[in-house]
Amino acid sequence: MELSRNTKRRLVFYGSLLFATAAFAIFCSAMPGRSFRGAPPPLDAREARYEPLVRAHVVALAETIGERNTMRPRRLHEAADYIESQLRDAGYEVHRHPYTVDKATCDTLDADLVGTSAPREIVVVGAHYDSANFAPGADDNASGSAGVLALARVLAGRHAKRTIRFALFVNEEPPYFGRETMGSLVYAREIRARGDDVVAMLSLESIGYFTEAPGSQRYPGIVSALYPDRGDFVAFVGDMGSRGLVRDSIRTFRATAHVASEGAALPAAIPGVDWSDHRAFRAVGYSAIMVTDTATFRNPNYHRFSDAVESVDYAQLARVVAGAEDVV
Repeated sequence: MELSRNTKRRLVFYGSLLFATAAFAIFCSAMPGRSFRGAPPPLDAREARYEPLVRAHVVALAETIGERNTMRPRRLHEAADYIESQLRDAGYEVHRHPYTVDKATCDTLDADLVGTSAPREIVVVGAHYDSANFAPGADDNASGSAGVLALARVLAGRHAKRTIRFALFVNEEPPYFGRETMGSLVYAREIRARGDDVVAMLSLESIGYFTEAPGSQRYPGIVSALYPDRGDFVAFVGDMGSRGLVRDSIRTFRATAHVASEGAALPAAIPGVDWSDHRAFRAVGYSAIMVTDTATFRNPNYHRFSDAVESVDYAQLARVVAGAEDVV
């Protein structure tokens, strides 16, 4: 039976739409370099230096201090004091950026490794140090905070062309995420207003949970057809406006890292793409991306009491941070 003209038109339209969608998805996921594959080797000298550092920071934040948010203001302040002491001990001048939310004084902290030839250009490597209510937050996000603190210590005294800024944000978790009181948004607006030239921002967001179990990795929508189903990789994620930064970062990471990596530059409307502090920097016009184990799309402990220090893979965390050193 011959198809009607309208039916043919619909078939052509939907076929073209499907092709365009597939082509766009491939464009978003195409990344330079080759990801590490296979069983990771023993930690090399650089990775072995990071492992005890990240382990100590995760334990201090998620176990010694524990749940830290405005529901537990004393612990939140203890976490800020711990971060300040670690940065000062590494030789940095630390600045606290306080603001009041829900009658509590909250602090974002930063410290600069001043660049040599282009000191006004700033690369921010940051993470939020608060945890969700009723969760110790070992992966989310003591792991990211541990990465920032470990990088700060290892890079102290090094020479870099641009200024490297280590920033630890407060109030990323609900009920503040995406609101005016989100710590990184308050901070990003502050530094934009004073004219800081941030050329790139990397948000380390939950980087310590890995599993090789089949079917352990989930994705939103069409993205699931493009990536592996095992949660054994670290992801570099940004919106379409930060595609260049995603590609540059993962290319550099893949050149040396001993952990699998995937990258995506996707529309911000896709769930998960802007679920971290890079969102705030994008909101004020800076180029910013997230480095993540994908959190809720992989980790069954996400925002639960079971997000404890025992769930973190410290060897893989050290490998991620060592690779991030080259990116930063």
